[in-house]
Amino acid sequence: MSGELNVTERTTIRRLPKRGVYEREAVYKILDEGFVCHVGVVVEGQPFVIPTAYGREGDTLFVHGAKASRMLKALRDGAEVCVTVTLVDGLVLARSAFHHSMNYRSVVVFGKARLVESYEEKADALRAFTEHVVPGRWQASRIPNKQELDATLVLALPLDEASAKVRTGPPIDEEEDVTL
Repeated sequence: MSGELNVTERTTIRRLPKRGVYEREAVYKILDEGFVCHVGVVVEGQPFVIPTAYGREGDTLFVHGAKASRMLKALRDGAEVCVTVTLVDGLVLARSAFHHSMNYRSVVVFGKARLVESYEEKADALRAFTEHVVPGRWQASRIPNKQELDATLVLALPLDEASAKVRTGPPIDEEEDVTL
């Protein structure tokens, strides 16, 4: 898929909307540069945000981990998820501490994940994950065996409901602070 993402109530940037980016390729570029995401999910009324590595292939984001993972079990069972990735490109120091900021690129993805069940699809997802984090590593490593695949949950999150937010540029100083 290419072009614009579907803008939804959840993906609409409200604070500084001019920083919102809804181009699929821009979102994918940010996702492809990062490798740590934060997965937000509510389990039994308690919100959790868990950092984890991820991989992307096409229009799908993959997360994986142990079958005993509370987060992954909740996602497997249909819980709504919010996944964020943030790349910090630099600190932006203004003359006033109030106007300090960061240049960043971030992506937020909403949806429901799908359990990856077949061994073939699971191995393909783990290959995509491994190659995302360390390109070329899949070929240099032993492929997971059946026991390892059985011990691992892999979830696929479609990149249907996502947006990016980007801040670039110098500080924004108040006119009276310019001479400081």
